[in-house]
Amino acid sequence: MLPEHAPFTPDQRRALEAVLSGLDPVQRGWLSGFLAATGSSAAPAAAAPAAATKLTVLYGTESGNSEVLADRTAKEAKKRGFQATVKNMSDISAADVAKAGNLLVIVSTWGDGEPPESASTFYKEFMGGTLALKDVSYSVCALGDTSYDKFCQTGKDFDAKLESFGAKRVAPRTDCDVDYEENYSAWLNTALSAFAPSAPAPVTAAAPVAPGALVEYGKKNPFPSEVADSLILNGEGSSKETLHIELSLDGSGLVYEPGDALAVQPLNAPDVVQAVLQAAKLTGTESVEVKGEGSKLLADALREDYDITAVSRAVLTKLQAATGSEELAALLAEDAKDKLKDWNYGREIVDAIESFAPNGLSAAALTGILRKLPPRLYSIASSPLAHPGEVHLTVAAVRYQAHGKARKGVCSTYLTDLVKKGDNVRVFVQPNKHFRLPVSGETPVIMVGPGTGVAPFRAFVEHRSALGHPGKNWLFFGDQRYTYDFLYQLEWQDHLKSGVLSKLDVAFSRDQPEKIYVQQKMLEHAKELYAWLEEGAHFYVCGDASRMAHDVHEALLTIIEKQGHKSREDAEAYLEDLKKSKRYQRDVY
Repeated sequence: MLPEHAPFTPDQRRALEAVLSGLDPVQRGWLSGFLAATGSSAAPAAAAPAAATKLTVLYGTESGNSEVLADRTAKEAKKRGFQATVKNMSDISAADVAKAGNLLVIVSTWGDGEPPESASTFYKEFMGGTLALKDVSYSVCALGDTSYDKFCQTGKDFDAKLESFGAKRVAPRTDCDVDYEENYSAWLNTALSAFAPSAPAPVTAAAPVAPGALVEYGKKNPFPSEVADSLILNGEGSSKETLHIELSLDGSGLVYEPGDALAVQPLNAPDVVQAVLQAAKLTGTESVEVKGEGSKLLADALREDYDITAVSRAVLTKLQAATGSEELAALLAEDAKDKLKDWNYGREIVDAIESFAPNGLSAAALTGILRKLPPRLYSIASSPLAHPGEVHLTVAAVRYQAHGKARKGVCSTYLTDLVKKGDNVRVFVQPNKHFRLPVSGETPVIMVGPGTGVAPFRAFVEHRSALGHPGKNWLFFGDQRYTYDFLYQLEWQDHLKSGVLSKLDVAFSRDQPEKIYVQQKMLEHAKELYAWLEEGAHFYVCGDASRMAHDVHEALLTIIEKQGHKSREDAEAYLEDLKKSKRYQRDVY
């Protein structure tokens, strides 16, 4: 046997003793003595270097922001000596969380309290399960939008559930609004330092660009894109106003793929700015300090920098603090949530100022209740192969009446009313890796895109055409009237003639007494649609999330159930498998 003081690791000791056991007594005695002598005179073995602390960064994303931050988090963690890995909620099971050890969760909330589309399966499994996570340490960064009542709800849900499973929270959850950079950076510093207090290396802002250096365009520095063309797609007599806009990317360095979105940084309309100034009893010539911008005239700041329309609990809470309004305080009470929701519906910030600040506000008080003006995302409607150096959008102008006032969408009417050919629009690309064409050009594709939801499918078909892909393409399109609202009609007809578009089924809801929608057209072609799925087709949906996406989902389930002769439960499992294999993808809003 080897002497106890011999400087070998347990694995080395076992290997050497196995060798010794195979020798005869004389040989064994000689070698044991040699090793003993070597061990007694040898210096102690150097300690093995400490293993890097493992860290899992888990993200759930809708528009791509959480994924971008997850990658940044892992990169920063590696700089500090962590062994960091990034995991998408769509790629793991709830049980995998128990193996995480050190865990950072970055997750967005979609709509009013829903998990991101790509994370919905994981969310349901995690929230409905039971796990023992006493060996997991964690922190959560939640992304959301304060204009929704259930701000950052998904992040709050994960934070609470992790704690209930016994996981140890090492840093408080941070809830981030659409302008998340500052809060995210502070959270990351705190969380990484909590996992490794000896390596605090703070996250710092990027160094200023040196004079003459190549400018990089992106979210922090949108590209001033020139409008190459702009036209209304609807025919005269339509109740809709849908804009096709072509933007130049020359000199931007920006690249995109079909399925990505373009973020547009709008400006507020002059009449909306004036209405807010009038309600606050201000002239607009007052001077205010804008973070990151310095001193500006109030009117300019309201037009360029602040969200002056979206009313929310966060805005009203700040307004109440500024005015001391007892009426508003009562509306913000915990037991008045339904009343607050009713009051908010259809109203804007100007209504809140008129109702709860009748004596007006100072310029500083006004800007103090406002958040930064967020960009708007639009599904890209072009292929970079078909339109080099350009990006196209399909935008529906939002206009409506509410509480006796004409209202309008900030960005959609900025593009339709205020931007003309030759003007510049500030933009950046928002990748969407969860809405991509199949890798194989031979794979069949089914696309459901009513209204402006057809935008990415214009890009899909153009791209497959440019690449010469032979895979079949089937489009379901719907709108109100065939005569006025058949968006890109001539293009679809050309694609049908060329054979790039294999099938086109349309539903125009107002062209007959009974309304017909795309989901009904799907059901009419149930047998063929199911056959395409069985051939391996990918199924895509883009457009309205409130009703259309749900109705299309239900129609798809019905088709799988009836044509596949399956139970409802088996049909749902079939659809879930399509999701997991990325054959069922949705871009809904």
